[in-house]
Amino acid sequence: MNYQTFQPRPELSSLIKCYWTLESPEEEIPQQQTIVPDGCMEMIFHYGDLYKQYMDDGQAVVQPRSCVFGQLTQPLVIEPTGTTGMFSVRFQHEGFIPFATIPIKEMDDKAIPLDRLFGEDGTELEKNMLQSKTAEEKIRTVEEFLLKKLDADAIDRMVQSTIDTILTANGQISIAELSRQTNINRRQIERKISSAVGLSPKQLSKTIRLQTTLKLLLSKEFTTLTALAHESEYYDQAHFIKDFKEFTGLTPKEFYGEHLKMSLLFFGTD
Repeated sequence: MNYQTFQPRPELSSLIKCYWTLESPEEEIPQQQTIVPDGCMEMIFHYGDLYKQYMDDGQAVVQPRSCVFGQLTQPLVIEPTGTTGMFSVRFQHEGFIPFATIPIKEMDDKAIPLDRLFGEDGTELEKNMLQSKTAEEKIRTVEEFLLKKLDADAIDRMVQSTIDTILTANGQISIAELSRQTNINRRQIERKISSAVGLSPKQLSKTIRLQTTLKLLLSKEFTTLTALAHESEYYDQAHFIKDFKEFTGLTPKEFYGEHLKMSLLFFGTD
């Protein structure tokens, strides 16, 4: 498996966390992979074989060749159908809003094809991305597209500063405390964050908190799972397990191992 990340040009860095590529040969027995929510949307291009994603009813659907994946509110189970070749734009938590053509909230847990979002321009972008041979060419192509589509008026500095406060607290902050620190009305925070991110402030905080916990789990910066829950300032072990299972579908003990490594590969690194 070959996974690489690349940084955006400076004028896009406030909206884009990174670009990443993933290449892997076909597996003799395809392995399902669990992707954990991290509060960021992704624009994905499959230049290899497509991936299947499993729905709540257990049925599998094939992902589009190119799409924007909305916010995940639950774990996503995917499976390769052959040789993996993927290029992705990982947006900041509120980073897709200046490019959105439909309400962000309507995109939750969905892979929206680029032609639905951008019409013929989306179809042309897919064609150009698939024809690009190197990661550097792909980055130039997608950055030119995004700069043309950028609606600077959609960028809300209040939303950005509020999310920065949540990130600084590693998600360990109540909405009341968030309102106090930012001096912004609670209802206004909830409305603005939800429309810009696709998650409520509470959902976003829980997601960021869990991602912080997952990184501690991966780096083994703990002695026991009880110590990990304490380090992450969960109220008690039961609260920790409940939140963990909500976002991963597994208990912390069950999740530790390859599931964690793959999830952080896709959604937990910059």
